[in-house]
Amino acid sequence: MDASDEYAPGPTGTEAFLYWEAHRRTACRRAAVFAGRVAGLSEAQRAEIEWWYAEEQLQLCRKMRRHITDHFTSIERHHARRYARLRRGAYAVTTLIGMVMALVCGVVLLSGIG
Repeated sequence: MDASDEYAPGPTGTEAFLYWEAHRRTACRRAAVFAGRVAGLSEAQRAEIEWWYAEEQLQLCRKMRRHITDHFTSIERHHARRYARLRRGAYAVTTLIGMVMALVCGVVLLSGIG
């Protein structure tokens, strides 16, 4: 498995790539330990078990990453909508306060003239 397809440029991408490589190496090591415990396997069978286990671990990692990314995206979208609603409310209140102040100034001016 080539992890370069998971790489994105920049410090965050480099960190993600290094994390991915560490996870891949750990999965391969755990697969080798597991396959080593099973007696009577040929080298081809042992290699297949190691590949299958490592691939399963990497697929699980991808699924978790997608789930976390989707969750963060939905939270981000929720807060963006909430902030937009709050901002519209603040604009409405500011406009209302400005109109009330203009009305009060108009009343004071008219009562001073009359």
